[in-house]
Amino acid sequence: MSLFKARDWWSTILGDKEEFDQGCLCLANVDNSGNGQDKVIVGSFMGYLRIFSPHPAKTGDGAQAEDLLLEVDLRDPVLQVEVGKFVSGTEMLHLAVLHSRKLCVYSVSGTLGNVEHGNQYQMKLMYEHNLQRTACNMTYGSFGGVKGRDLICIQSVDGMLMVFEQESYAFGRFLPGFLLPGPLAYSSRTDSFLTVSSCRQVESYKYQVLAFATDADKRQETEQQKLGSGKRLVVDWTLNIGEQALDICIVSFNQSASSVFVLGERNFFCLKDNGQIRFMKKLDWSPSCFLPYCSVSEGTINTLIGNHNNMLHIYQDVTLKWATQLPHIPVAVRVGCLHDLKGVIVTLSDDGHLQCSYLGTDPSLFQAPNVESREVNYDELDVEMKELQKIIKDVNKSQGVWPMTEREDDLNVSVVVSPNFDSVSQATDVEVGTDLVPSVTVKVTLQNRVILQKAKLSVYVQSPLELTCDQFTFEFMTPDLTRTVSFSVYLKRSYTPSELEGNAVVSYYRPTGIPRVIQCKFRLPLKLICLPGQPSKTASHKITIDTNKSPVSLLSLFPGFASESDDDQVNVMGFHFLGGARVTLLASKTSQRYRIQSEQFEDLWLITNELILRLQEYFEKQGVKDFACSFSGSVPLQEYFELIDHHFELRINGEKLEELLSQRAVQFRAIQRRLLARFKDKTPAPLQHLDTLLDGTYKQVIALADAVEENQGNLFQSFTRLKSATHLVILLIGLWQKLSADQVAILEAAFLPLQEDTQELGWEETVDAAISHLLKTCLSKSSKEQALNLNSQLNIPKDTSQLKKHITLLCDRLAKGGRLCLSTDAAAPQTMVMPGGCTTIPESDLEERSVEQDSTELFTNQRHLTAETPRPEVSPLQGVSE
Repeated sequence: MSLFKARDWWSTILGDKEEFDQGCLCLANVDNSGNGQDKVIVGSFMGYLRIFSPHPAKTGDGAQAEDLLLEVDLRDPVLQVEVGKFVSGTEMLHLAVLHSRKLCVYSVSGTLGNVEHGNQYQMKLMYEHNLQRTACNMTYGSFGGVKGRDLICIQSVDGMLMVFEQESYAFGRFLPGFLLPGPLAYSSRTDSFLTVSSCRQVESYKYQVLAFATDADKRQETEQQKLGSGKRLVVDWTLNIGEQALDICIVSFNQSASSVFVLGERNFFCLKDNGQIRFMKKLDWSPSCFLPYCSVSEGTINTLIGNHNNMLHIYQDVTLKWATQLPHIPVAVRVGCLHDLKGVIVTLSDDGHLQCSYLGTDPSLFQAPNVESREVNYDELDVEMKELQKIIKDVNKSQGVWPMTEREDDLNVSVVVSPNFDSVSQATDVEVGTDLVPSVTVKVTLQNRVILQKAKLSVYVQSPLELTCDQFTFEFMTPDLTRTVSFSVYLKRSYTPSELEGNAVVSYYRPTGIPRVIQCKFRLPLKLICLPGQPSKTASHKITIDTNKSPVSLLSLFPGFASESDDDQVNVMGFHFLGGARVTLLASKTSQRYRIQSEQFEDLWLITNELILRLQEYFEKQGVKDFACSFSGSVPLQEYFELIDHHFELRINGEKLEELLSQRAVQFRAIQRRLLARFKDKTPAPLQHLDTLLDGTYKQVIALADAVEENQGNLFQSFTRLKSATHLVILLIGLWQKLSADQVAILEAAFLPLQEDTQELGWEETVDAAISHLLKTCLSKSSKEQALNLNSQLNIPKDTSQLKKHITLLCDRLAKGGRLCLSTDAAAPQTMVMPGGCTTIPESDLEERSVEQDSTELFTNQRHLTAETPRPEVSPLQGVSE
């Protein structure tokens, strides 16, 4: 138990979603009981008035039913509650309740109960005043030195002070120079009202000056008043505090002295009666409320100050005496006598947390038991420690980097892609050359198990694919609801996307308030971006995929892409992408191989991936479990490097264009300033061709802006092609080295870290850092390589030679037995099992250069990637004649 927490004596939560402020709390003997015990009076902005008399059976008990004496719905927001002698003819205490357009005074009385239900309390309206202006706050006191009764002064939001002498309205006065209302208090010793204006200064107005000043209904000053009749409202004194005030309070030491306390946003001030500063204290936190009260020490005052850090500080003048932690942020604080306990601190939060607490400490009754002394067997502890470490290591290996948590699904998400095109295409504003661009409908179904709040569905597809709608919002107010939404997908621009996979992500809040995210992936049909085409006899780029099963008819694998003129040819098929690219797929009858060929290297990716996926689905349906694909050719790094160079060249070009555009913009603004100075000059002077220079510079700025925009479009398109080529290279490396799914995922994370690249963070430097990390950790050969420090700051490189060297070295180390992993042992030097005839990985720069030469021989720049494979060659259209 913390020493500096407030001791909870009694607490309760008021209402449901009600709001409170500093004027909503009051402590007084409102029922005029003989024991003089205070009652807690609370009003809310929802219009509820509650009166409590806490008497817990033991410290820390919550509110019991009998603690609530009275609860009344007044139907109007309660701005402030005060208790005083507000009814004429009696000195009994009455309750004044301030509404926005009404002031009501009530009498609270109790009746002794004759049965076990206890006493009964009732509230009777004594009188009310309907206000002509909207009220802000009020104060009360013996204005003008009256005896035995209290008068009420209400401040309106437009700066009018309205004085009520109990049942009758006295007068109203407007404050001079008023803008916004501030806190209001009454000083009985000086008979004056104090407030803090919007000019950030404390102002004091004598009651006598207010009473004899011009009436609020006669604001126009006459000539006699201007000459000085003594009736104009003038301020007694002012003090500039330089900040807005949260509250103001007046405390009297004795009959001869009193102090004015003002709580600001960062300071609290103590002033004398005449406005001079006694002291001030700078606060290191944001205060929320305060309460000054007399101290036991002579000539000092204690102040309770609550802040937005859930703390309550007690100051004696400017010295911090105690700090205590509260369970809420207080907006009002009072001190009173409750149930024969003096000095109870009552705090109220803006959401209705009412707590009665006290300062001090509770004695600790816990006594630690004696520990049995025994000898420690260190050998047994070592054995147990080794077993536990082995269990932890096995769990980490089986679960991967992040531990998987089992829990019931709060929300089930399913996606269904329509097998047919939309009858009416939903494609709009397309930039594809074909006349009609098809669209396909996707349906997403959400079914909740529990009540969910703020569920938001976001759908993502790869550019240039476009969605008719990608954001949806749901509210699951009851369990087991089903919501279905539909949208269409189409190709918007004239190039091929890097993936046909989409992702539906749902973010929501559980009933406990914890945010959760769930996602569901879906695959779009190939025919959305591709049409049947004529096979091509020649192509610049070819790859061959080997399988361990007999070749399958391409008509059964791609039933929607059979050409009418080639019905008798089952081992060749052509694809025509809507962006313009053409790809040919051939299947050999004599061998278990498939060849994909095209004029562009990156266009091979989608058909190759689609072929492998459809082959896996075909053999799964046949019940074949040992189907596998492989790639025995050389990895096409040279073609891949050409795409990297093209993408990097566009990035460099974009930087140059942006720098040139910035220079021309600076020049354009300088010419504008020169021209403006010439036009403002009273003596006309020749322009010296500044207008011609301005026009020329303007045309250059527009041309450069168009060039930057065009380069950005080309860069985005080049990045999409680079991602397609990267997917293809990763696929070929995985088939070449027979990598597991986890190892392929590591390669994808290293080669595809960004969804889109920018000038600040691009693909080249990010991938280079990721590959360098792999070469330094899991693919390292010696501790010397592990000691290399990677640059922590990613900057655009000067060229791509370093990146290409690292990619080549990565493939070389994978070819020589290196394996990818993310375990804790990855940084340890590996003893790799080398295939026959393979040399060790070099450790010096000289050896690395020799490896680059060997790698150049290994990854040769071949257009036909299987020319050196010792097997019968299949010509591009040989399968047709077979």
